[in-house]
Amino acid sequence: MSLRAKMEQREDQILSPLAARSAASRGRVRPEEECSLRPAFQHDRDRILYCKSFRRLKHKTQVFLAPTGDHYRTRLTHTLEVSQIARTMARALALNEDLTEAVALGHDLGHTPFGHAGESMLQKLLPGGFHHYEQSLRVVDLLEKDGAGLNLTYEVRMGILHHSKGRGKFMATPQEAGALTLEAQLVRAADVMAYVAHDTDDAIRGGVITRRDLPQLVRQVMGDRISRQIDTMVRDLINRTLADGGPRLLMSPQVEEAMLALRDFLYERVYENDDVHRDFEKASKVVTDLFERLMTRDGFYQDCLSAPPPENPDERRLHTADYIAGMTDRFALHLYEDAFLPKPWGRF
Repeated sequence: MSLRAKMEQREDQILSPLAARSAASRGRVRPEEECSLRPAFQHDRDRILYCKSFRRLKHKTQVFLAPTGDHYRTRLTHTLEVSQIARTMARALALNEDLTEAVALGHDLGHTPFGHAGESMLQKLLPGGFHHYEQSLRVVDLLEKDGAGLNLTYEVRMGILHHSKGRGKFMATPQEAGALTLEAQLVRAADVMAYVAHDTDDAIRGGVITRRDLPQLVRQVMGDRISRQIDTMVRDLINRTLADGGPRLLMSPQVEEAMLALRDFLYERVYENDDVHRDFEKASKVVTDLFERLMTRDGFYQDCLSAPPPENPDERRLHTADYIAGMTDRFALHLYEDAFLPKPWGRF
């Protein structure tokens, strides 16, 4: 028996009957011989961890654009916090930690530079719109490894695709629960838990808000410090889900309402704050100008990608969006400077 088979056997022994099993995966886009050491979901986790898109997350904005302080979150630290929160809950619920971690590590690979400002501009520039969760799936399916993709399992791919619900309620409905693994549902909840807590923490650090500004419901139910907020949310989901014993995750109405209230507060006071938003208006111009310049036929596209632009305008738009979405903040700014700002003449 291979080491992989032994670990798959161990999953049957220790995981909840509701947990996803590596051996029961619906498979990969392209059939391949599985690793003799790692179960499928663990192998997926490793592929995501070592891909270039994952490394670039360290230089992509979470909330504050190019912060000078060392302790503000980036898209990478956000991803790691989501992974930690999700794994804590997965272990308590006896779910598949490898699947949970793979989805968590891959969920934001398609995020643009400059956070949601970049995403908003690409939504306007592409006829079919742009959504980071769809782009994350496109990254792992088509863009990584020079177009070969990572060839991940169905369960990881669907968890990445369905990790976000925008500003609506984030807990899976009974209909969604039938189509998503509990591990995928867990990452969606962990994503919200992570960003409402750590974006609050960063906004306080940046002087945008104070702890006293938090809504009364949030302070009463979840507290005003990040450690207590996360602890309250995590314990509530675990306890309510275990008490119900059903095929979907649950939270108490009081804690879920407090989370939604904190998220609404962050949109009003932080994400749409004039001082924060002003820089994102500038970032939006960077994305727009780069997109339009790359869409021209003056050689700039070929200089950047060392390849001729696709003849079909729709294909060129899609390729351009892929290229911009993959940029880090600093690369986008460097390319903008190279494309639009004059350079001093070098001879004296």
